[in-house]
Amino acid sequence: MKYSPAPIRVAIVEDAPEVRASLRILLSGSPGFACIQCHSSAEEAIKKIPCERLDVVLMDVNLPGLSGIECVARLHALGIDVPVLMLTVHDDEDVIFPALEAGACGYLLKETPPAEILLAIEQVHAGGAPMSSVIARKVVQSFRQSVVPEQAAVQLSHREIEILSLLAKGYRYKEISDVLELSERTINSHTRRIYERLHVHSRIAAVAKFKQLNKEQQG
Repeated sequence: MKYSPAPIRVAIVEDAPEVRASLRILLSGSPGFACIQCHSSAEEAIKKIPCERLDVVLMDVNLPGLSGIECVARLHALGIDVPVLMLTVHDDEDVIFPALEAGACGYLLKETPPAEILLAIEQVHAGGAPMSSVIARKVVQSFRQSVVPEQAAVQLSHREIEILSLLAKGYRYKEISDVLELSERTINSHTRRIYERLHVHSRIAAVAKFKQLNKEQQG
């Protein structure tokens, strides 16, 4: 008998009915995907997402009440370690970096073709961090513009280096918590301090800077 992998179980958080319906149809009609939940608000998502086993959450930014960014932050605070892929019209840095800092694993614009959205969901599920090209360029530009002295690596504590090393290997906060036998709240606190000391705004930028510093030290 041929083995069929379980479908990727997705929740949609989107307040526009037509967009929500389109995404549900896309997922339901695509082999390897399953639309498990649809929510029109962050408040509803925060209540319902912890009740199901999910693999990926598609999250809008502009929602009535709490924003999608705040929703991501609250889910992480609750210990919900489901990868979140932002799907929004916003391409400005004032939204991109807070979303990534809150814990989003990827960032797509709504103009992204359906096939690429499905591919991004697969990448997030596999531990990747997909981004629309314009978003990726802004992240790279921000990284290049950020100047950090070489002693920044020295300023990191042993524990922070441990956490950053695991982040660089693609570990999620829950997995890091298990490996280091620390609470996720403690991991989040260390991660915020890492961002501050490296002068970055996202996990992606922190990992990139960490690799650069290691390369400089080895060189």
